[in-house]
Parts: sequence; structure tokens; C-alpha cells
Amino acid sequence: MTAGIAYNSAFLRPHSGPSLRMNFRLLAEKRAHGTGARTRQLLCASLVIFLFACSKQEASPTAKGAPGGAPPAMPVTIKRVESQRVPIALEAVGRAEGSREVEIRARVTGIVEKRLYAEGEPVNAGAVLFVIDRAPYEIAVAQANAALAQERARQEQAQRETGRLKSLASSKAISQREYDEALSTLKQSTAAIEGAQARLAEAELNLSYTNVKAPIGGIAGRALRSEGSLVTANTESSLLTSLTQVNPVWVRFSLAEPDFQRIRGAEKRAQVRLLNDNGSAAASNGRLNFTGSTVDPKLGTVQLRAEFENPSLKWLPGQFAKVRIIAGEQQAFLVPQAAVVQMEQGRMVWIAEADGKATLRPVQTANWIGSDWIVTGGLKPGDAVIVDNLMKLRPGALVQPHAPGAAPAAPPVAPKSDPPPAAAR
Repeated sequence: MTAGIAYNSAFLRPHSGPSLRMNFRLLAEKRAHGTGARTRQLLCASLVIFLFACSKQEASPTAKGAPGGAPPAMPVTIKRVESQRVPIALEAVGRAEGSREVEIRARVTGIVEKRLYAEGEPVNAGAVLFVIDRAPYEIAVAQANAALAQERARQEQAQRETGRLKSLASSKAISQREYDEALSTLKQSTAAIEGAQARLAEAELNLSYTNVKAPIGGIAGRALRSEGSLVTANTESSLLTSLTQVNPVWVRFSLAEPDFQRIRGAEKRAQVRLLNDNGSAAASNGRLNFTGSTVDPKLGTVQLRAEFENPSLKWLPGQFAKVRIIAGEQQAFLVPQAAVVQMEQGRMVWIAEADGKATLRPVQTANWIGSDWIVTGGLKPGDAVIVDNLMKLRPGALVQPHAPGAAPAAPPVAPKSDPPPAAAR
């Protein structure tokens, strides 16, 4: 450090002659030495940047075998569809109801004395369900009988009187007026007898109404009036219980107007089934016994009703059931439900094309059969429909299709390039 200071001090001191020229030569050599060092530093930095870029290029997707830097092909499961004959089947949710439902009401006023049925149990037609106090109506029958007997006695007296006066009128012993009055009395007596007979029939009918009977066979409902209750005919208190016939049972349901048009005209020949929760048939003996003639303006549906035999009382009124209607056959494709995507433009499916790319194609669907959609348009025989990884697909994406249960095919591997010559390195 001392030598340097001494050197600088000597250099800074003014000189002349040969010493001055020596100082300028030393200064030029120092400057040349500094410029060469900076050049070597720039060259080293450029070499480091070049090597780093080469290492990044070796780690790029192109070096790993994906041509053009594209992502690897995605393995997908496909199903090749073929056109086939499938039934024209429609499904809907219906509600069971009794084929006949009646309200059991008291037709006469009185006190309920007995209930002769078990609630919720089947009863036969004509069975007595309730008994209303009979005494007032038995008395009314007796009074009607007495009135009828009285009128009959009067009729007999009028007949005898008319017979006597007839001979006297023939001989001109009495006036014709007296005989006519006797005939009128006889006719009035006959009419009075008919009135008494009608009152007797009414009294007997009211007496019979004290036994409240089941008009049809079916399942009896809960008793709304207990023993000792006063019921009044033709009022709300006259309702005693209800009775529902459940064999056969009716199932009421609705179809959208486009679906109804598919079976219109063939509803009389249509097969109607009730389905279990797993889709199997629970009852296959149904038939349509009612088809609506109007379309609901609010819902756009048509009401239908099917009838099923129900000997074991499996289906109860108010129970919900899934209904399937089969009316003929059609040519269509069966596609798994998971493969059909609902979008704003409609229902679509992904197709694995021959070039290994996925495309989105719109389809026209009818309804379900089991776990499959019935596709009536948009597909061709042999199309490879993709059934999984749908959320990851994009139009034009590379896919590796494989059949269900099979392993995906190995992706194509790009050929390895020869290493660059040593001179290029």
C-alpha cells in the first residue's frame, strides 16, 4: 500500500523529458489491463445465461415427449352406441286413490248406540257399521200402521154405504146427489188409504236407516262419531266415517303435452306398470281407464288414470308410486345417463373422434329406460360416447379412449433426437 502511494505520488509529480513519457506509457498499459478484465466478466455472464436457458429447455414438455408442447392425452371410458329397437316408454310419478270412495252418513236423526266395525279393516258391502237409537222410529211405524188400519175401516164403511145407496138410486128412492156423495166418500177413503200406506213405508224406511250399512266393500276409515253422540240428518254432524274400495286401485298422474302426443291414439293398447324404488316392476297388470281431454294451461300437462288389481292391498290411497307407460317401439340409441350433459343449448354428449380428439355434439332425447337415456337424434352407429371425466374435457382435447373395465392405451411417444455434436455444445 505504501509503495502504491509512493508510486502515485511520483506519478503525480510534474516531470519533464523521459520521465514524463514513462508515466504516460504506464497509464496506457493500466487502462488496457482494466478493459480486458471487464470483457472477460461479460463473457462469463453470457455463458451462465446460455447454460441456464439450455437446462430450462431440457425440462420443457417438448423434451418429455409431448409434441408441440401440448398436454398429454386424457384417458376416458367410451361406449360405442348402435341403433336398436327400444320401447316407447314414459315415466311419471302418480298418486294412488280408491276406485270408489264414499262418505258414510246418518240418514236419520238420533243417538249413536253402537259401532260394529273395526277402524281401518276391510268390510263387506251391506255390513252394518253403526246402529242409531231405533225406539222413536219403531213408534212411528206403529202409528203409521194404526193410521192405515183406520183408513181401511173408513173405506169399508164407504163401500157398504155406496152399495146400499146404489139400489135406492136405481129405484129413484133417493136423489142422484146422495148417491154421488157416497161415491166421492168411497174414493176419498181409497186415497186416504194410499196416503197412510206411504206414511207407513216412510216410517219403515226411517227405521231401516237406524242401521247404517256399508254401500260398498272396502277399507273402513276412522269413526268420526262415538257411541252416545247425537247425529242430525242432512247436517255436517251426520258424517260418521268413510269407506274406500282399494281393489282395484286407481293411480292418477300427469304427462307433459309433448310426451302425451307420443302415445296419443295408442293409450287403449298401452301397458302400464308400477315400479319399485330400484326400477323393477311391482305391478304389470295396469290399464289406462281415463285420459284427459284438455291440457292444463298453467302446467302444460294432461291428466291420466290407470287401474291396477290390488288383492293384497299393497297400494293404499294417497301413496305415491312411479308409473311407466309402454306404447309401442321406436328406433333409437341407449346412452348412459352420466354421459348426457345438460347445457343452455340443450342436452349434449362428448364424442371421441377417430383423430383422438374430443368433440361436443348435441342430441335429442326421449326419456329414460333404467339407467340409460333414449337418444332419438344426433348420433350415428358406432359413435364412441365418452362416459367419464366429462368435467375435464374441452373441445379438441386429446383423449385416450378405452372400453369399460379395460386399461387405457399407452400415449404416443415422440422419437428421441440425436445429441448435438461436441462442437455445437
